Parts: sequence; structure tokens; C-alpha cells
Amino acid sequence: MSQEKFSTPSSGFLMLFAILSFIVLSILGMVLLEQFWMVAIIIIAVFCLPGFIIVNPNESNVLVLFGKYKGTIHDNGFFWVNPFYTKKRFSLRARNLNNDPIKVNDKLGNPIMIGIVLVWRIRDTFKSAFDVDNYEHFVQIQSESAIRKLAGTYAYDDIEDADATVTLRSGGEEVNVLLEKELAERLDIAGIEVIEARISYLAYAQEIAGAMLRRQQATAIVSARFKIVEGAVSMVEMALEQLSVKKIIDLDEDKKAAMVSNLMVVLCSDKDASPVVNTGTLHQ
Repeated sequence: MSQEKFSTPSSGFLMLFAILSFIVLSILGMVLLEQFWMVAIIIIAVFCLPGFIIVNPNESNVLVLFGKYKGTIHDNGFFWVNPFYTKKRFSLRARNLNNDPIKVNDKLGNPIMIGIVLVWRIRDTFKSAFDVDNYEHFVQIQSESAIRKLAGTYAYDDIEDADATVTLRSGGEEVNVLLEKELAERLDIAGIEVIEARISYLAYAQEIAGAMLRRQQATAIVSARFKIVEGAVSMVEMALEQLSVKKIIDLDEDKKAAMVSNLMVVLCSDKDASPVVNTGTLHQ
């Protein structure tokens, strides 16, 4: 539960005018009236000067008094606070974290390289200041942990896991949504809001990249051959059917087998066929 509370400090311009007035009046009193005790007023006024603070847009300042949290200034402007306050400045702007790709294992144990881009910002200054030691380092470490968990949930692709409906390579928005949810849960303890998280780099690790590339190529070739054979069988079937329906020629089983063999060679070959013209009878 958040313990952040807003603080409304005094106007800095009003306090600056008051402090300068006290200093000027004290100097005049010592010079003209010889009231040297007014030096104490000057010392107090100078002591109040560190209490001035400027809060820029999209910034905040956490105020701590002798170890006790006193509030957070979110308003922009020139203010004055208790000089004893310890002031910690926090930027509320959106930030990018572009993780260098790290080596992890996917669901099937294959080593892969994966990196993400994270857009985040501070939502709760109390948590960022006091619930974690260093919130920026915390974001870095938790991002790597989320990457490892995500990689262990899905396979890189569906070559080895044929039953996989979602993979890291083809999951797209679903994988990114899961990554955002995981990061939001992990970074909530530090008061961090996850704006967006996306996979920016995905590849097999170098030691298996060559083998996996050859495997993908082989799979693609087998898939293409399957489609070619499927189409060739349909074309041969259609050719025999049309010849039979239109009664162009009567073919016995041996002739059909020879015709099927020739058509399959022509249709399935990866090179152009070189036809031989038969100028004799059909049996030659």
C-alpha cells in the first residue's frame, strides 16, 4: 500500500522577500542604532537560505526530517521548506531501458539471445525512495529476471514443439502483454509504472545458430516438397480423369503407370524436364 503523501510548501518568493528584509533591517540597525545583537537575526536569516527549493516540470522532491518522511512536493515552482529537511529529487519523466541481449534458455532448453525495450517512470516516490535501495538498478535486475521467466515459458519457435500455439518468434502482441504484466508485478514494489515493454532482439545463441538455420531450411524444403507433391498428385488425377471422361485415349494399367511416372517426374523435378519426342507408335 502506498504511503506517499503530498506536501504543500511555502512560497519561495514570499520567504525570500522576508529574509532579505530581515537582513537589510538588521544591518541598518547595527550601523545606525548600534544594536549589535541584531547579528543573531542575520545568522538566522542566512541559516534559512538552504530551505529554498526549485521543482521543475515532471519532477518531485521527497522531504525527510531526521529520518522521518514528511511528504513529497509534486507542484512546480519556487518554494521554501524547513532548512532541516533532507531533499531528494526524483524525475517523473518517462525513461527507456534498452537491455543488451542476454543468453537464456527457452522452454525446450535451447540457448537463445533475447533483449527488450522497456518504457517506465516513477509513479510512487515513497516506494522508489524507501522500499528499494536503488530503484534504477532494481529496474535493470528485475527486467533481466522477467526476460528469463518469459523465455522459459515459451519455445523459440514451433519447429521442435509442434503443439505450441504461441512462440517467442511468432507470439507477437500476446508475448509482449505477458512481458508487460510480469514487469509491472515485479516493479510495483519500487513504485515504478510500466508504460510499454517489447522484445527488441531475438535469435538463437551463436553456438547453435548455424545448426538451427540449416534445420529451418530443411523444414522449409520439406514443406515446399510436400506442397509440390500434393499438387502434382492432384494434377495427375485430373489428367487421368479428363482423358477417361472425354474418351481421348484408352489406357491400360501399364500405360497409366508410365503416364503417372512421367508426369510426376516432370511436375516434381526441381529442374526443367527435357522432353523426348516419340515419332513412332505409342508402344515404341
